[in-house]
Amino acid sequence: MRSELSPATTVLPHSRVPYWDNARVACIILVVLGHSIQRLIHESDAALTTYLVVYAFHMPAFAIVSGYFARSGAPTTRQMTRVLTDIVLPYIIMESIWSLVQFMAEDKTHINPTRPSWTLWFLLALGVFRLVMPYLVLLRWPLAWAVVISVGVGYFGNVDNTFALSRALGILPFFVFGWQLRRWGLAERWLALRRGSTAVRGAAITLLLGWIVVVLTFLDTWRSVELRFWFFYDDSYVGLGSQEWWAGGIRLGVIALAAVLSVAFLVLVPRTPNRMTRYGQFTMYVYLLHSFVLYPLRESGVMRHTGFPDLWLTGMLLLSIILTVVLSSAPVRRLCRPFVEPKPRWLFAPEPPDTSRSSPR
Repeated sequence: MRSELSPATTVLPHSRVPYWDNARVACIILVVLGHSIQRLIHESDAALTTYLVVYAFHMPAFAIVSGYFARSGAPTTRQMTRVLTDIVLPYIIMESIWSLVQFMAEDKTHINPTRPSWTLWFLLALGVFRLVMPYLVLLRWPLAWAVVISVGVGYFGNVDNTFALSRALGILPFFVFGWQLRRWGLAERWLALRRGSTAVRGAAITLLLGWIVVVLTFLDTWRSVELRFWFFYDDSYVGLGSQEWWAGGIRLGVIALAAVLSVAFLVLVPRTPNRMTRYGQFTMYVYLLHSFVLYPLRESGVMRHTGFPDLWLTGMLLLSIILTVVLSSAPVRRLCRPFVEPKPRWLFAPEPPDTSRSSPR
């Protein structure tokens, strides 16, 4: 499944743009890093700072990249087929594997496939995006409506993580924003820009450094209000401890922050090929498989009370890069392709012959 986390394959099958592969690699490294340091944030201020900085924008940025290559028209037969092969089947396969792992490791017997395990929520979110987009773009100001949906859904406690609906609707604005960027032609203008690009990158660095300073300055405040949970977009405002009528304003602020940081991050992504560029084609493998590597570290307790949390933080950063390279490698892809990119031709009925030009007699 390279069509979403590696979305350029659906739109540019014969000529890949290095910038987008670089963006996907950078995003997936941040995803792995965020998951790998979660057990350290209670013991290390540096880990919590890194966590808040990364989680403020890493999945929104991923959604923007995916949305950039999204198709908004009525789905064709091929596109509907790919929903099954790229989203539904990988989800069923990986969720089944996770159920087996949790049964063996935790003796967990309660199986609920409607509640995605750990990282699998984004697969279902992509499915929700594909379902919603053809209707959303029929409206005026689809991006504004996406923001309204994201803010509004937080007021409903009965919209939860079943089929990742709360999270999908929460980050919907970023997917639509990515689609809107393509319509505006802003990315093409940025990639073609030569004069002034240094100033733009300087502004982007300033914004990201400013966010780091804000996190460091008010770290105890962010810890006490549990800001990190707002970055998940998966709980109602009441569930997050905010029962006030204006709680949606906090979600709106989080969306604005994520949008600004995502754009700054994407501005800093290299535009030319480098050693990591080729791995951008295979980020789905990293996304679906890295959790199995990190699971033993998370659940064994080896990362708790280590006495050297900052050293572990450095090690997890290096591990994130290594995992991205290893899980994108050809041997891993060959071994795991049936699970990540299943091609069950036997599952689909043969297409009926085209009779649209024939007239009844």
